[in-house]
Amino acid sequence: QVQLVESGGALVQSGGSLRLSCAASGRVFGITAMGWYRQAPGKERELVATISDGSTTYADSVKGRFTISRDNAKDTVYLQMNSLKPEDTAVYYCHAEQDRPTVVAYYWGQGTQVTVSS
Repeated sequence: QVQLVESGGALVQSGGSLRLSCAASGRVFGITAMGWYRQAPGKERELVATISDGSTTYADSVKGRFTISRDNAKDTVYLQMNSLKPEDTAVYYCHAEQDRPTVVAYYWGQGTQVTVSS
């Protein structure tokens, strides 16, 4: 099993910055992709950014403002969020994929709240 623990969520003013962290622990061998999703009240969970083997993908809504990075030595993924907007307000969830001998396992963190005030 893999445990994911997010941190860094906070209340910030529009235009501000935050950095989210997600630390993986437990049986972390075989983790391939890691990423961030978010869910705003009344909306479905949506992809924000992913990173796998150094390749990154971003939602169009965050391109140029958010940067995902990963420290493999620490089993930690980060999301640097700049130029935050009120519409970025959501619970942000860390996600990880792990290759096992016969299946791919998926893990989620508990979420961290990001609130952007106008």
